[in-house]
Amino acid sequence: MAKEKKAEENKDEKPAAAPAEKPRPDSKGAEATAAPAGKEPAADAAGAAPEEAAGKDVKRARVKAARTVSSGVVHIQSSFNNTQVSITDQKGNVIAWSSSGRMGFRGARKSTAYAATVVTQDAVRQVQAYRLQEVEVRVQGPGAGRESAIRALQGAGLSVTMIRDVTPIPHNGCRARKRRRV
Repeated sequence: MAKEKKAEENKDEKPAAAPAEKPRPDSKGAEATAAPAGKEPAADAAGAAPEEAAGKDVKRARVKAARTVSSGVVHIQSSFNNTQVSITDQKGNVIAWSSSGRMGFRGARKSTAYAATVVTQDAVRQVQAYRLQEVEVRVQGPGAGRESAIRALQGAGLSVTMIRDVTPIPHNGCRARKRRRV
């Protein structure tokens, strides 16, 4: 039994690193040096990832960090069961978002005013890199987190220029559901 365990452990262990390949002459006759096994030739001595050395992700990160949004729109969707906050620029591109479920609230606690405050603070924390200063607020839904989310925005240091209620209200369009009998 002990021999079998040792044999399994030996199988799981990785073999020692293979020796570096010998340099091979390239097509012009000059010798090219081969990289040691397990190392990318594009990575520098500081240990940068191959993607960063290639310049793909580094460029994307610079563009994102350099972008500043001075004014934006905060969309607060507050239902009886959940609260969702998304922050966009003036064109409608989402910069940051958060919800009660994302923040770890479950069940009946997702629809509380405290959950809406925590959700709004999280969304504002994500937006700090963009140097957002003033926001319009668009509130939708009948939930308990409407006012507390707006107070959390003001408490986080954003200046609220306008508050608009965009809850859809029917103008006697579709027929309503039958009344609930309790």
